[in-house]
Amino acid sequence: MKSNTVITISRQFGSGGRQISRILAETMGVKRYDQTVVTMAAKSLGAGDRIEDVISRSYEVPKASLGAISTASFDRVPAYRQLYTEQSKIIRAIAAEGKGAVFLGRCADVILAGQPEVYSFFICADDTFRAKRAQTHYGGMSLDQLNEIEKQRKDYYDFYTGKTWDDPLNFHLTINTSRVPLEKAADLILSYVEFCQAE
Repeated sequence: MKSNTVITISRQFGSGGRQISRILAETMGVKRYDQTVVTMAAKSLGAGDRIEDVISRSYEVPKASLGAISTASFDRVPAYRQLYTEQSKIIRAIAAEGKGAVFLGRCADVILAGQPEVYSFFICADDTFRAKRAQTHYGGMSLDQLNEIEKQRKDYYDFYTGKTWDDPLNFHLTINTSRVPLEKAADLILSYVEFCQAE
């Protein structure tokens, strides 16, 4: 695999995408970036809030239409918009270093779209799998709670990218982890990338 390979993972909440991203980063010998991108962006902007609060607000989108933002003067750009813009700069800068990386979420698939050696994957699972995983990995959350968080992330993705969050055409490959173990899903991703790079 090429040393500058970047993999982005988008996922249904509770599908195991976080664990897959961790396996990929360890196997590739690269860093994995998830909420750390939010932390880096907040520090870059000089946000004085507790980082937990910044992360919890990082999925904010306006209640009004996009037009309300586009007419705002630069010095009145809402904080959530500034945070997304800074995250995008950081993601691009990390990818440009050429050391390879794995990005989890944060619209990285769209932010890095069209750049060489960037491969994007979507991880999904059926409700039975997600509900079971919620009990074992998310402190006993219900499927409804998972779906509520997922909707927030979907709205964020759709708003900032202008694309539909779970559209398979946004990704190189979609994997249903209800059908394969997470380790095998990671193997599939690596095999896909290696195949593409051998072409």
